[in-house]
Amino acid sequence: CLSTCLLQFDTSVVSCVPAELKLENNGKKEKLKGFNVNLKDTILFPEGGGQPDDHGTVGGVPVLRVVRQGPEAVHFISSALEEGQEVHIKLDWERRFDHMQQHSGQHLITALAETMFGYKTTSWELGRQRSSIELDTASVKPGEMDALEAAVNEKIRAHIPVTVKLLSIDDPAVEKVRSRGLPDDHAGPIRIIDIEGVDANMCCGTHVSNLSHLQIIKILGTEKGKKNKTNLIFIAGNRVLKYAEKSYNIEKSLTVLLKTGADEHVDAVDKIQKTVKRLQKSNLTILRDMAVLIAQNFKNKTDRGNFFSLHNKDGDNEFMNIIANEIGFQDTVIFLTVGEEKGAGLFLLAGPENIVTEVGPRVSELLQGKGAGKAGRYQGKANSLVKRAEAESLLREHSSKLTAGEE
Repeated sequence: CLSTCLLQFDTSVVSCVPAELKLENNGKKEKLKGFNVNLKDTILFPEGGGQPDDHGTVGGVPVLRVVRQGPEAVHFISSALEEGQEVHIKLDWERRFDHMQQHSGQHLITALAETMFGYKTTSWELGRQRSSIELDTASVKPGEMDALEAAVNEKIRAHIPVTVKLLSIDDPAVEKVRSRGLPDDHAGPIRIIDIEGVDANMCCGTHVSNLSHLQIIKILGTEKGKKNKTNLIFIAGNRVLKYAEKSYNIEKSLTVLLKTGADEHVDAVDKIQKTVKRLQKSNLTILRDMAVLIAQNFKNKTDRGNFFSLHNKDGDNEFMNIIANEIGFQDTVIFLTVGEEKGAGLFLLAGPENIVTEVGPRVSELLQGKGAGKAGRYQGKANSLVKRAEAESLLREHSSKLTAGEE
């Protein structure tokens, strides 16, 4: 409830023990050392029921995770608190209210999707930017999501109350509410979230006290789910406002870049993509022709020697192979690289098989890459071309053996 939610609370520490928290940061998993704290009471919601946990502070220390262990909420923090210590809790209200809007929005969508079309919800996920509801149907019919979106927003405008009811587990009323079952370690009364005249659902999560607090719901679309399911993607409340602002800013930027109005953006990008494809095709043809000319120019030199080296930023594997084939590498050591001069790229080493077999792995190592070879070729990916000159010196040294008549 917006008016009665506790944003701050004083309590005491029951226990504090060392612990580790596994976090994912930019796709990388890391372990953070800290402490698990049990409090006499708390206003921070532990993750569960498809809803992420609350954040906030305990005694001024940020709470990084709250999980449920039976009837207890365990708070993970980075520094220790003393047992029995009086502490002040502050709730991250912006995060809590966002979760309330998305969770109550899910209840409303789920209820009406079943009432209107018979689509039951089998699971849901409250994501950081958008949420998804898994519907027990292989597909939805055209127009159904538009009708569903109109219906949920009509309920929001109707200012319908949302109340919490606590029932004992043996209360006959429990049988009449929607539920996906209780957790094995459930304790205490059953908590029911009742959207008046719309839905009654067993749920442990945090919710708004009136559908009007949802402001608006936008159904972004549907995606094919797993095992003949359909995922409905939606955003609610403040997320819709942020989505609109972000979309408008992108639209403004594209208008400047494409020099067309918003209605013409798709056509303008389509034309650009077709032009790029034509230019890429033309560029490839030029590169192929250039590779032949480079090889012929080297072959026509009277003092060409037995070593050829070249770097081309815009080349590719075919470019390098054309040069190697045109020059011929039975009596010549050829070292070719493409890509960023001091960054990543590709390399090709060609020449007498005994030299290539001996030096290929060393060249690959200098270029911090991986390669493989056979029949006088050794090629692969280079993660860094910084030591290209060093690799070239090594190859020149070995190519000199050809001049001296050694193999």
